[in-house]
Amino acid sequence: MFNLAICYENGKGTEKDLEKAVYCYQKAAENGYVKAMNSLAICYENGEGTEKNYEKAFNWYQKAAENGDEKAMLNLAMCYENGEGTEKNYETAFYWYQKAVEKDYIKAMNNLANSYYDGKGTEKNYEKAFYWYQNAAENGNEVAMFNLAASYKNGEGTEKNLEKAFYWYKKAAENEGTEKNLEKAFYWYKKAAENGDEVAMNNLAN
Repeated sequence: MFNLAICYENGKGTEKDLEKAVYCYQKAAENGYVKAMNSLAICYENGEGTEKNYEKAFNWYQKAAENGDEKAMLNLAMCYENGEGTEKNYETAFYWYQKAVEKDYIKAMNNLANSYYDGKGTEKNYEKAFYWYQNAAENGNEVAMFNLAASYKNGEGTEKNLEKAFYWYKKAAENEGTEKNLEKAFYWYKKAAENGDEVAMNNLAN
C-alpha cells in the first residue's frame, strides 16, 4: 500500500492522484506501517489530497515518532515549537529534536542547535549550538552552514574566526547556488578585505 501511495503521489506508472495517495497512506498507516504514518501526516499538514488538518497531522507524526521514525520526530518537534495541532511546548520540541539527532538525522541537528542558541526548551548554550551547527554543516546542511558561519563571525560558542566564517558562507552559497547567497558571501569577503584580512582579499580575488 505504501509503495502504491508513492506511485499515486508522484505520478509514477499511473496518473498523479493525491486523494488515492492519501487513501493508500491511510490504509498502510492503520496497518502499522511507520513511514506511511509520517507521509500521511505530511498530507494532512499541507492539505495535499485531503483537507488541511493540523490536529490529524500532529497525531500521525506522534504515532510515527513514538515508533522510531526520525523524520516524524523532527516534524513532531516542529509542531510543538510552532503550536500546530497542539499547544506550543518548547521543552517537548527540544526533547524530540534530541531524539531525532540521536538517530543521526542531520536536518534535526540544525534545529537542536537553534534551540540551544535561542534558549528554547533548554538553557541558552552557544557552545552546544556551535557544536551541532558544525555537525550539521559538515554533513551538508546548507542552513547550518550559514549558522556556523555566523557563529564564527560573531565569536559565539567558539573563537571569532573570520577566515572560517567566510569559508562556510561561501560553501553555503555554493551549495544553494542562489544569487542572493553568493552576494551575501561576497559582501563578507569585501568587508573583511576592507579591514585588511589577507585571506579574504585572496578569496575576493578568486
